[in-house]
Amino acid sequence: MNGREPRDGRPYPSLTGTTGRAQDDRLGVGKAMVAQVAQTEGRTGLLVVAAVTAGLAVCATGCAGGGAADDARTGSVEALHRAAATLERAGSAKARTSMEMATGGTRVTIRGQGVYDFRKQQGELKVLLPQDPAGTAEHRPITELLAPGALFMKNRGAGVPVDKWVRVDTAGLSDGNLVTGGATDPYAAAELLRGARTATLVGETEVAGTRVRHYRGTADLHVAASGASKGQRSALKAAAKGFATAEVPFDAYLDEQGRLRKVRHRFSFVNGHQKGTVAVASTTLLYDFGVRADVRLPRPRDIFAGKIAEQ
Repeated sequence: MNGREPRDGRPYPSLTGTTGRAQDDRLGVGKAMVAQVAQTEGRTGLLVVAAVTAGLAVCATGCAGGGAADDARTGSVEALHRAAATLERAGSAKARTSMEMATGGTRVTIRGQGVYDFRKQQGELKVLLPQDPAGTAEHRPITELLAPGALFMKNRGAGVPVDKWVRVDTAGLSDGNLVTGGATDPYAAAELLRGARTATLVGETEVAGTRVRHYRGTADLHVAASGASKGQRSALKAAAKGFATAEVPFDAYLDEQGRLRKVRHRFSFVNGHQKGTVAVASTTLLYDFGVRADVRLPRPRDIFAGKIAEQ
C-alpha cells in the first residue's frame, strides 16, 4: 500500500452517497479501536464495545406478489450470492472503509484505506481513529493486516512496542471481526452477501463514476457462514452466535461485471456497559481492480507476546 493517487488522476472515490495473541475481545485489542472514541451524554467514559447485532429485516416494495416480481427478486439474490466469487476472479482492488457508530447523541467515524488480495483473502489497511471527544488528541494511524482467521495490528498502543504486531484470532471475537478492527474485512463483507435471503433491485446509479446496480436486502449470518469459504467460515460462525440477531440489512452495488463496488451493512448491538443500543454502519468501497496487493504477514518473532493493557 503506497497511498498514491489513482492512475487516472481523479480524486479518490468517496464513501458517502453514490456520486501478543488475543483469543477474544475482553482485553481491548478489538475494543480499543472504538473505546477511545466513545463518550456518554454529558460526560466521557462510555466504552463502545465492538460486538455487533443486526438490525431490522429490510424488504423493499414488491414483498408481496409473484410472477415477474418473484423472478426479479430471485435474480437479485443470486447476483449477490456470486459477489464474493466474482471478486476472487477479479484478483485484487484498492479499498476505502468507513465505520460510523452512534449511541445517544454521540456519533463517531473510523476510516480506513488500503489494498486487498481476494484470492489470498489478505489485505492491508491504514485505519484512522477520530479525535478524542474533547478534540485534543491526535491518533497515529493503526496498520492492520487482514488474513483468514487473523487480524494483525501495529501502532496498537496499550503498552505494545511500536515495532511489534498484535495478533487477534477472529474466530474468538464475538463479532468475528466484522466491527472489532474498525473496518470490515472486504472479503468477509462480500461473503456476508452469500446469506442474502431477500433482496430487491432498487435501480441503477453510479459509484465513483462507474455505472452500478443498487440492491437492498437482508442477509442471514447463519446462512452466510454455512456457505462461506474456509478462510471466513469460523469468523462468520462466531458472529452468528455472538450477535443478538443474525439478520443484517445491507445496500450493495454491483457493476456490469458483477463486481462488488460498494456495500453498506447496518449493525446494532446492546451496550454491555450501559443500557441502550449502539448503531454501527460499516461501508466498504472497492475500486482500481487488478492493482498490485503485496501483503506480507508478520514473522512470529515480530508478534508481541506480552500483556496488553486495558484501554
